[in-house]
Amino acid sequence: MSKANGKVAIVTGSSRGIGAAIAERLAADGFTVVINYAGGEAEAEALAGKIEQAGGRAVTAQADVSDAAAVSRMFDMADAAFGGVDVLVNNAGIMRLQSLADSDDALFDSHMAINLKGTFNTLREASRRLRNGGRIINLSSSQAYLLHPTYGVYAATKAAVEAMTHVLSKELRGRNITVNAVAPGPTATKLFLEGKPKEVIDRLVKLAPLERLGEPSDIAASVSFLAGPDGSWINGQVLRANGGII
Repeated sequence: MSKANGKVAIVTGSSRGIGAAIAERLAADGFTVVINYAGGEAEAEALAGKIEQAGGRAVTAQADVSDAAAVSRMFDMADAAFGGVDVLVNNAGIMRLQSLADSDDALFDSHMAINLKGTFNTLREASRRLRNGGRIINLSSSQAYLLHPTYGVYAATKAAVEAMTHVLSKELRGRNITVNAVAPGPTATKLFLEGKPKEVIDRLVKLAPLERLGEPSDIAASVSFLAGPDGSWINGQVLRANGGII
């Protein structure tokens, strides 16, 4: 782990997968990391222990991002424990695939609650409370451009997240806070690979000219760039971390 930089980062949905890789990378970069989770307490605690053992600093925070009051309490906790928040990474999200014709209200409502309202809740809180000079990084998806069948509701939420990214980058004028998004392509997480036949995975591997799936560490590296000193002149942008799929 590098030397502590005195800054605090909240990473939503970071008990596993891409979120866990982001939390681990930011801790290695010197951030104190708040590992947010909805239900994966054991995984979040294990990750915090791993970060601490490596010389970093991490705490866990249970909060369902779709609950505005819970999000507010998470920021309160970070303020009380560390004196403020510098970086917000909006990683929490769900992806349940179904054609629009076959998508029921529960599928639609859950995507809107977590992917869109959840991001709105944290953005609203961060825009009021982030320290000047901070960074906001939202997770979009390359499905916002690929627009494959069965991704309709999911892609719609991510397109909306990108719209809020662009708008908020303008609204925070004068505070030296950047607002960007990272749009991963297919990434080799347990959640992504689970239940997919080998031929489907093989086809996805071939989509990118680099002929591999993304790794969680690839996405974490993009977030690290935007959260660190080298990303200070990038604002209101979407970084497509997808190996050239689109």
